[in-house]
Amino acid sequence: MLTGAALVLAVALGALGGYLIARGRRLSEPVAEAPAPAPAPRADADFVRLVRALPVGVIFLDGNARIRFANPAAGTIFSFDIQRAIGGHLIASIPNVELERRVDDAMRGEASVAPLTIVNDTLKRTYGVSVYPLGDGGEMEGVVVFADDQTELATVERARKEFLSNVSHELRTPLSSIKLMLETVIESPDDEAADLFLPQVLAQVDRLASLVQQLLEQARAESGQLKLNLREVELESVAHPIVASFEPQAANKGVHIELQAIRPVRVEADPDRLSQVFVNLIDNALRHTPGGGTVKVELDANGNDAIMRVRDTGVGIPYRDLPHIFERFYVVDRSRTRESGGAGLGLAIVKGIVDAHGGTITTESMLGSGTAFTIHLPIMRVARREP
Repeated sequence: MLTGAALVLAVALGALGGYLIARGRRLSEPVAEAPAPAPAPRADADFVRLVRALPVGVIFLDGNARIRFANPAAGTIFSFDIQRAIGGHLIASIPNVELERRVDDAMRGEASVAPLTIVNDTLKRTYGVSVYPLGDGGEMEGVVVFADDQTELATVERARKEFLSNVSHELRTPLSSIKLMLETVIESPDDEAADLFLPQVLAQVDRLASLVQQLLEQARAESGQLKLNLREVELESVAHPIVASFEPQAANKGVHIELQAIRPVRVEADPDRLSQVFVNLIDNALRHTPGGGTVKVELDANGNDAIMRVRDTGVGIPYRDLPHIFERFYVVDRSRTRESGGAGLGLAIVKGIVDAHGGTITTESMLGSGTAFTIHLPIMRVARREP
């Protein structure tokens, strides 16, 4: 099935090919000696306007790979000045050896349709590039190049592949453990293996169920279908039982956990979703805070914003990782995450919930000195999302 850009490209190729082949002999003459063109018929003038308006880049090269025509989209896509490019060699405007090789192949009659990646000092772009020979009666008249900037599509495709790879990894690990432990129980002649491994099997099943639930939550957040049951709630009444539930885990690690409600704050929000936010942030803080450290949950208000902050004295986050921590499956230290059981979805879910409430979340961290996640939620009524 052709995409919109591919369909435009195919139609333009047929039309432009016929137009240029009909005039190929004149266009293939040296630039300096090219005669002044005769007034174009109305149909030709309309066609030229059509090609100039195309969102797909179109470049026509003569038999010496010099640019005889380029529409505005080509100049925008490849970042060159069309007026200065006319009459010059292609490589002067688009310095890419792979593209030059494909143009040479087209000069010998070999068309090509393939992605082209161009890297410069500031960015990396991916293009869908088609290069076709133009000729009439077996005589080569030139080459036409069609280009479409597909950088965003390439990014989405890369994210899709990474997502599938990460999901496969996260599901395969507990499933392998469950299979191994159950095989051991089945083959064991006594009940000792069952007493030892069945509780671990149940723990791994719980881990799988949690992962699947997290994936569903993340999918709903990204699709804008996260349901919010809004009502007026006191933030401290939501946070207090969550903090209390983490106290045994914190005590076992030797970490001090506390809740500090600087002033009473009431918001219109979904208390269950807010509970998810507190659970994920506190769990994240505890997993990365060594014994002797502190995890503090702070509640406050500033103007029209309610402020929720979870601060720890843990290992911190490297500066280069900070822009990526809310991406799904992104983890700072994957080996440490495997030990602690995190899948890299908790912070992505937190951001989805905060966004759904019309709020913002920011992070401050210093490697070796701890991390603070700060959430601002509007105290006034927020827009309700229909199920």
